[in-house]
Amino acid sequence: MAASRTGLRDFSVVTGAYWAFTLTDGALRMLVLLHFHALGYSPFQLALLFVLYEAAGVITTLSGGVLASRVGLKATLSLGMLLQVAALLMLSALAVEWPKALQVAYVVGVQGISGIAKDLTKVSAKSAIKVVTPAEASGTLFRWVALMTGSKNALKGVGFFLGGVLLAALGFEGALWAMAATVLAGAVGSLAMLPGGMGKVKAKKKLAQLLSRSRAVNILSVARVLLFGARDVWFVVALPVFLHDVLGWSFAEVGAYMALWVIGYGIVQSATPRFLKHGPERNEARPAQLWGFLLSLSPVLIVIALRSGVSAPLAVLAGLAIFGVLFAINSAVHSYLILAYADDEQVSANVGFYYAANAVGRLAGTLLSGLVYQLHGLQACLLVAALMLAASATVALALPDTRQGAPSESAA
Repeated sequence: MAASRTGLRDFSVVTGAYWAFTLTDGALRMLVLLHFHALGYSPFQLALLFVLYEAAGVITTLSGGVLASRVGLKATLSLGMLLQVAALLMLSALAVEWPKALQVAYVVGVQGISGIAKDLTKVSAKSAIKVVTPAEASGTLFRWVALMTGSKNALKGVGFFLGGVLLAALGFEGALWAMAATVLAGAVGSLAMLPGGMGKVKAKKKLAQLLSRSRAVNILSVARVLLFGARDVWFVVALPVFLHDVLGWSFAEVGAYMALWVIGYGIVQSATPRFLKHGPERNEARPAQLWGFLLSLSPVLIVIALRSGVSAPLAVLAGLAIFGVLFAINSAVHSYLILAYADDEQVSANVGFYYAANAVGRLAGTLLSGLVYQLHGLQACLLVAALMLAASATVALALPDTRQGAPSESAA
């Protein structure tokens, strides 16, 4: 009972710190996107602003998992949050009198630091769930993963909205300082309350030994690349620009809708374990296969509705609401599976490799979002998303049965 209470306390501390970080991450993304769109940047140029942010995540999630296994999750969680504080303070130093090219380069560089911070914090927080969950408690693990991931996404949506509110109330510099103070409080709390050796392993593994250790993790990672690439190909640049330019929404309305979508997505993600049958007697990989193919149909239905004469606001908003529900279920199942497949002694490294794949998907989706939308519009973005989702579900068919345990040797 005492061990269980300790695990719950540590989970609460990690989740609270992750929440503080997530609020600023959502707010910062919306601030940068809307600010530079107002300056007249094209969709593809907007996508380029986030390239370093996403690219940094590929390296960070991979190396961050190895680093966490050596120095402990407490150290990497705190480091990620302190880097975000530094990025926010650096961005507050941006001066409007600088040459335009210098301003853009500076923001891209700061975004790179923020990308490192985001993925270092995410790997640490999600790995910590596996560490603090009581042994053999798969139901608890599923619920805790869904709760952290779902609440994170809901709060990221709040962050989209909060960024606009803080900007209006405090101004650009004041908003950034307020966000920096929030993240700093979370970092101090995690440093003070978490055990120092959490997630640290005795055996020191080389990076090359960790890339293909688990066949299950490799397969799931490929499916994750395609899943999140499919989301971001329409969500990151195409949707907000479409809402503003085609539907004529204000920046505040765009931010509010994006916030509501992500909040709703997070709520569904948190609730997924309640309506998906779960237990040691079931193959937990099956939902990733069945729900994946169902998800791949939703972007196609939006395109069909648009071409059939349904009004654009109704087709897009209703269709993306359905997409959000299905995507949240798939994402929750994936987030559980990576911890179910991960080796206890290498959980941070396995999770790091998996979220490096996640970052690759986001990077590809971000670039495609700007490029495809600029060349062919939102419908093309949705069709590309459908193809990527169908491919993701097809890859997931190769996932091993979780009732048999994840194979330790790679055949990938």
